[in-house]
Amino acid sequence: MAAMRLPPEENDPIQASRAAPAAASDDERSVAADSWSVKSDYGSSALDDDQRQADADVAASFPATASDYSSDRDDSDGNEVEASMLGFQTYWDSSYAEDLTNFHHHGHAGEVWFGEDVMDTVATWTKDLCLKTETGDISKDLSSWSVLDLGTGNGLLLQALAKQGFTDLTGTDYSEGAIELAKKLAIRDGFTNINFLVDDVLETKLDKRFKLVMDKGTLDAIGLHPDGPVKRMMYWDSVVNLVAPGGILVITSCNNTRDELVREVEKFNQKLLGIKCPDQEAGNETNNKEKLAFRYLDHVRTYPTFRFGGVEGSRVCTVAFSLL
Repeated sequence: MAAMRLPPEENDPIQASRAAPAAASDDERSVAADSWSVKSDYGSSALDDDQRQADADVAASFPATASDYSSDRDDSDGNEVEASMLGFQTYWDSSYAEDLTNFHHHGHAGEVWFGEDVMDTVATWTKDLCLKTETGDISKDLSSWSVLDLGTGNGLLLQALAKQGFTDLTGTDYSEGAIELAKKLAIRDGFTNINFLVDDVLETKLDKRFKLVMDKGTLDAIGLHPDGPVKRMMYWDSVVNLVAPGGILVITSCNNTRDELVREVEKFNQKLLGIKCPDQEAGNETNNKEKLAFRYLDHVRTYPTFRFGGVEGSRVCTVAFSLL
């Protein structure tokens, strides 16, 4: 599972406010339903037609216009992104069925979500973050870092991490088509050491904790479901049990800013521990940090930024948290 495709550059570069949901017409419902009809001589997407239509009806009731604006602005609670078809598993099953067909016919790897530049930045920045020990010394050994990529999709982020020196790599996705594609690409590209599993992060069957957990767009997609706020809480309830104590969680998002993600983590910490945590700005220490489940570590500062309407922002953010 991955995040939404970013809109073309010629569109408005910033959506300063998120549009209110609008009623969908019958034509819009028909288009939404048709988007699940991916078939090929590789095989159908194996989706239940009734479920496909039901998901389309629900998704068509919400505009798929989630903001691509990511900045350090200080607005309300964030996460107020309208639902879209990208919040449903049926969308991803169909998408990866099509990608598998293209792979078999043309050898295409499929979409690189957020673009190759972002993926490479995430991989190199994460490597540098992991190499820094608590004392600030530099360690050159990444073999001890067990890595989990949530919603791995075609698995290309794990390949990028393997090129950086990580060796203990696992990717999970709730779409069987995604995992099949990831396995085929890994074999083709010579990364046979990467382990891929079908697993839903919201109902994970994994019983292992990982020193590094990556999320490039999965939380975004979860938030695009009509029950996004509830499912996002389920996400945090699950992820806190997947990161090893002292481990790192790295989230890349195009629907939330750094500050919004930090505030969401703080709210989860309050829920988890049943305490009121003091407000903290991203990057600032708090007197009660030992009581927090997750602590802000760092964020990528090298993404291109632009200014629109007096506000500076970027199209994507990457934020790291450690589990205490």
